[in-house]
Amino acid sequence: MKNSIYNKLFQLQSEIGSVSKKQNNPFFNSGYFDINALIEVLQPLLKKYELVLIQPIVDGCVKTIIADLDGNSVESELPLPLTLDAPKVGAAITYFRRYSLVSLLALRAVDDDGNDTIGTPVAVAVTDDVFTNALNHLKKQTPQKRPMILEKIRKEKGNKITAAQYKKLEAIK
Repeated sequence: MKNSIYNKLFQLQSEIGSVSKKQNNPFFNSGYFDINALIEVLQPLLKKYELVLIQPIVDGCVKTIIADLDGNSVESELPLPLTLDAPKVGAAITYFRRYSLVSLLALRAVDDDGNDTIGTPVAVAVTDDVFTNALNHLKKQTPQKRPMILEKIRKEKGNKITAAQYKKLEAIK
C-alpha cells in the first residue's frame, strides 16, 4: 500500500503546500498562477514519487492524467467550449490545464481571476430534471438539428448541467 498511487499523491500533496500567484491579470486587476510555474514546482516532486503528468486534448476535452510507473493513474477531464475561435481555444486549454491540475491534486488556491472578479459568486444548481429534459428534447430532434439544439442547451443550461452530463448529450447520434 505504501507504493500505491494514492500514497504517492498524498506524499506529494504534503510537500507542495499552497500555490502562489505570481502573475497579474491586468483586465481584472487580479493575480493568478502560471501553468508553467506550477509545473516547474511539481516536476521535482513528480520525479521523486515516480509519477508522470500528461495533459492531452482528447475528444474535445482537456484531460489531466497523473500516472505512476506501474500504470495506475488518476484522471480529470474538462470539455472545451464548442464555439471559440482558435486564440480563445488556446486560452481555454491553458486555463483548463491549470485548474484541472489544481483540482486533481487538491492544491490550495483562491479563484481571484474567476468568480471573485464579477463580485458575486456563481451559483451552480445541477439537477437531474434539467439534464433529463435536455436529453429528451435532444433525442426528439433530427440528427441535423442536434448540434444547434446542443449549443442552445449549453448556452441556456450550461451551469445547471455537469460536464459528464453534457458529454452524454454530445454522444447522442
